[in-house]
Amino acid sequence: MQKQHVNHCNFADHYYNRIKLKKYHLTKCLQNKPRISELARNIPSRNFSCKDFLPIKQENEKSLSENMDAFEKVRTKLETQPQEEYEIINAEIKHGGFVYYQEGCCLVRSKDEEADNDNYEVLFNLEELKLEQPFIDCIRVAPDEKYVAAKIRTEDSEASTCVVVKLSDQPVMEASFPNVSSFEWVKDEEDEDVLFYTFQRNLRCHDVYRATFGDNRRNERFYTEKDPSFFVFLYLTKDSRFLTMNIMNKTTSEVWLIDGMSPWDPPVLIQKRIHGVLYYVEHRDDELYILTNVGEPTEFKLMRTAADTPAIMNWDLFFTMKRNTKVVDLDMFKDHCVLFLKHSNLLYVNVIGLADDSVRSLKLPPWACGFIMDTNSDPKNCPFQLCSPIRPPKYYTYKFAEGKLFEETGHEDPITKTSRVLRIEAKSKDGKLVPMTIFHKTDSEDLQKKPLLVHVYGAYGMDLKMNFRPERRVLVDDGWILAYCHVRGGGELGLQWHADGRLTKKLNGLADLEACIKTLHGQGFSQPSLTTLTAFSAGGVLVGALCNSNPELLRAVTLEAPFLDVLNTMMDTTLPLTLEELEEWGNPSSDEKHKNYIKRYCPYQNIKPKHYPSIHITAYENDERVPLKGIVNYTEKLKEAIVEHAKDTGEGYQAPNIILDIQPGGNHVIEDSHKKITAQIKFLYEELGLDSTSVFENLKKYLKF
Repeated sequence: MQKQHVNHCNFADHYYNRIKLKKYHLTKCLQNKPRISELARNIPSRNFSCKDFLPIKQENEKSLSENMDAFEKVRTKLETQPQEEYEIINAEIKHGGFVYYQEGCCLVRSKDEEADNDNYEVLFNLEELKLEQPFIDCIRVAPDEKYVAAKIRTEDSEASTCVVVKLSDQPVMEASFPNVSSFEWVKDEEDEDVLFYTFQRNLRCHDVYRATFGDNRRNERFYTEKDPSFFVFLYLTKDSRFLTMNIMNKTTSEVWLIDGMSPWDPPVLIQKRIHGVLYYVEHRDDELYILTNVGEPTEFKLMRTAADTPAIMNWDLFFTMKRNTKVVDLDMFKDHCVLFLKHSNLLYVNVIGLADDSVRSLKLPPWACGFIMDTNSDPKNCPFQLCSPIRPPKYYTYKFAEGKLFEETGHEDPITKTSRVLRIEAKSKDGKLVPMTIFHKTDSEDLQKKPLLVHVYGAYGMDLKMNFRPERRVLVDDGWILAYCHVRGGGELGLQWHADGRLTKKLNGLADLEACIKTLHGQGFSQPSLTTLTAFSAGGVLVGALCNSNPELLRAVTLEAPFLDVLNTMMDTTLPLTLEELEEWGNPSSDEKHKNYIKRYCPYQNIKPKHYPSIHITAYENDERVPLKGIVNYTEKLKEAIVEHAKDTGEGYQAPNIILDIQPGGNHVIEDSHKKITAQIKFLYEELGLDSTSVFENLKKYLKF
């Protein structure tokens, strides 16, 4: 079954690439926002300068708002400078005076001041798990550093193992738990460390366990969610005061508080689930800060209440946002709350003074397309990074005392001068304006003759990925135009943007995609014979539908783990995620209206004998989210339709190339696969009749082949 949020118990996308620059020791922590004492490792010798980021203003009133979108908990994906070679690197955290990270096949720690040396202590050898190329996905250290827990998995499988290591003169593995998703430590009244974790079975997280170690060893089930359409994930508030147990599906959530100092006490319910109401919780000074869509408009806004009166009737409106604004993230500090926002396809940071409710709004550089959040315990500073598909991350720090944003100085990426980023809109057939982000070389002449690569997703209220990808960078350097179409069904403009592209409004996303490509051509960006389209996972629905409805707009398509048989998949309740997907696609088994509507756009159902663009599909042999069977059936039916069309057309017809590349393994999307990247680029260049020599030479600067 198709899923974009790869792990139900994390907002983090587990397929963000793990990259490091060989020259520096950089990190990426795939984990929820950690407790206040955990830090990602810093790059040595970073310099910053203050700039005026406009507009910077202070308001004594709370800004009027509409349209906020889903609160996606911290996902860290740290990537690096462009002129060097990239390598995979795994999760690292700082706790106390130590840094915990992976070195080779081992979990190690070193003194913070020795973090860049080879002087480290081996805590656990991953090879003991007998996995193929294991890596550490997430690390949690117990409050007093008696234990460390690490989640370990492999690139070709979603299965994971959580190992618990006792920290002593001779570290020893205390326990291991299979199929753990989210996990957090708390300490009880007797200074005993308690590990809470969620257990994932068939891609579903329904069970929460708690475990202790040492002399008082136990492991017991704490909670089981009975509704199969809901999943559970754990999140520790930044001040570590509460462990929150979040139970949610696509449209509804329920949160329980576990006392971080008395974890054996019964949990406290904040608000019983109400259909259509989503909420997420942070804590500061005995107050809960709640990001929720309750009330009108049904977009996200920030509310607060006393921790001892958490029910919904006590929630007070605290902060609202402007129309067409998405909340990307929220970070809580002693005296400030920082909101990371996307408004009208541009990035902003709002710094709220909690003492006086003042607001500073900072408009960020127009080249920036995405945030990367830094784990941080310094109450004086808020560090983060900005990136784009063609520009590696750059560091910024907001200093609360100065009320200013400081930018990392030093090496300036040449892409800032050699490329251009544009933001335009396309008018869909119902008049809705659809935002697009476009990249191309500054000195490109006659853009109509340049190749174009269009990106789309449009599902689950998730934004189109705008993280840095080296292969996108080299395409722009080689003269390509990149266009990112933020169609309905995604989350770029808020909850309503998602609602207008799901269930019986899914065809809006298709209309938006058609309008975007026609607008690009109409404004002089490439032409159909040089236009290619790419998507992964649920994005395959819109791409497959466009290939059926308007194939003449495209020359070639690349798809990865695409969802192409919506109808048959959603009618198969034996698949692990079908019940969780009903809010997105509908229930064709029991609702005839949903069934008939899905038939109108389902790529597999609408294949007809006609000319199609050439299509390259990458699929994974044991993918549990998008079953291989549906992709194979789609490919075979498409090839049969092309053969039938060729017979009707007669001699001289050049049939499109349909390639299905089945990769081994049980993962869903492997973003860093050099083999996949090479195959896709080679396919696009051959289909457009372009010379790929220079692009592969340039790609070697970034990736090892």
